[in-house]
Amino acid sequence: MELRQLETFRTAAQTLNFTRTAAQLNYAQSSVSAQMQALEEELGVTLFDRLGRRLHLTNKGQELLAYAERILDLADEARSIVASQDEPSGSVVVSAPETLCVYRLPAVLQALRERYPQVKLTLQPSLAQAWRGHLNSGDADAAITLNAPLQLSGYRVEILRAEPIVIIAPPTHPLVGKSPITPADLEPELLMLTEPNCSYRNELERTLRADGVQPTAVLDFTSVEAIKQLVMGGMGLAQLPLVAVATEVAQGRLALLDWQADEAEMFVQLVVHRDKWLSPALRAFVEVIREIMQAE
Repeated sequence: MELRQLETFRTAAQTLNFTRTAAQLNYAQSSVSAQMQALEEELGVTLFDRLGRRLHLTNKGQELLAYAERILDLADEARSIVASQDEPSGSVVVSAPETLCVYRLPAVLQALRERYPQVKLTLQPSLAQAWRGHLNSGDADAAITLNAPLQLSGYRVEILRAEPIVIIAPPTHPLVGKSPITPADLEPELLMLTEPNCSYRNELERTLRADGVQPTAVLDFTSVEAIKQLVMGGMGLAQLPLVAVATEVAQGRLALLDWQADEAEMFVQLVVHRDKWLSPALRAFVEVIREIMQAE
């Protein structure tokens, strides 16, 4: 097995398409096909099921992918150590929900570019719990999540900061100024919430169920900005991280309700797969995000 073959195999396992694999690696498609055929012949197994134009990893392909990830990470580590560059360089892909990509990570990106200009950071917006798949497949080097404290086997988890979650309303809403707001107060309201399986939405729904409350109507959105615009337009109430609405609240375009329900506290957390090699570029990112998050 050659490293070149393993890199091609890993990319093909991610894209499940030889044409896209060739485009990503700047190969001819015939070269990708030839490398995969040679690898299968050397190992004596079928790595891909070819169903028409669609590829599927076989069980043996899944097994090899795990080893390929580790071998390629070790090769990167060896290159980095032998080269012994004083300045970290390379790329880092980070999976994170939209809210953090928009409101928390730009400061990290700016600080990283100023301090380590040879490190390229790519943000990969993800929905709900999709970050696990990104880490397991190697599509992302790290994930930044917004959850109650995570206790996960197979991952390294670090809490970076607390992130308050609030209930927002139009400034003229009758519940503005009422103290405290109870779950029963929300029952007749139209609630605009983030996508199902969002961590803080799950906690809100758990709190409402515990009090036997079923909101009159709930609308699901994947866009935080869409939720804010609809609330400002007087359509209903919403639940969002405070950082996402702080500007509009300060401007008087949104109001915070005095929601004091006993929900789990949410935290911004850094998650890296247990077997992931911390390259100099990834270490530089971890250093910067710790500093920025703890300073805010």
